[in-house]
Amino acid sequence: MPKMKSNSGAAKRFSRTASGKFKRGQSHRSHILTKKSTKRKRQLRSMLTVHHSDQKAIARMVPYI
Repeated sequence: MPKMKSNSGAAKRFSRTASGKFKRGQSHRSHILTKKSTKRKRQLRSMLTVHHSDQKAIARMVPYI
């Protein structure tokens, strides 16, 4: 059977943790940063885990990650 294709957009946005969950970066960090406070920008740096209701959909989009 041939390999399945990954969704290339999802592959750039998500990665897997050691426990098998997916982690993601946060939005609102790419431009118009001057009006955002330093605290807000600092807190947006951290990665978050994907909500459990979305884990199955992401696993289907990126089968080899």
